Amino acid sequence: MSQLTNEQIRVALIDKFGDVFTEWSEPLGMLTFAAPKDMNLKVLQFLYDEESLSFRFMTDLQAVHYPDRIGEELCVVYHLHNMRDNVRIRFKVYTDVQAPDVFSTTALFAAANFMERETYDFFGVNFVGHPNLIRVLNVDEMDYFPLRKEFPLEDQTRVDKDDEMFGR
Repeated sequence: MSQLTNEQIRVALIDKFGDVFTEWSEPLGMLTFAAPKDMNLKVLQFLYDEESLSFRFMTDLQAVHYPDRIGEELCVVYHLHNMRDNVRIRFKVYTDVQAPDVFSTTALFAAANFMERETYDFFGVNFVGHPNLIRVLNVDEMDYFPLRKEFPLEDQTRVDKDDEMFGR
């Protein structure tokens, strides 16, 4: 059996879904691509089920906030691993920060349970169909999502951070 290549993965995805994918790249050799958010389960299920691909391990799931990408400010990023061929890929879906609904992948990957809760907790992505989407690290009373780039990094009124105190 030959080693699975990025080109074979790309061809398999295009053959199955057509021209829906964007942002094809290979940073540090890792195939990276994006698809419309309503296709995340179909794409992940195909990557899992297709015997020639066998991406059956979710290494990581997180989000990134891009405030300047109007209509797709939040990006959910999936890192998948084919253990047989030791190949990793990165799959992205974008969603609007005003309606951050993305289908949950917990039915396919048990590991997604905690990772989706953490991503909800810090970015506010609503994983539709998640069995228990509640805050996991922050307090329940928190009414914002701390890793979004909507807030300054520091309280600008603090006097102990004045430049005078640092000899500037």
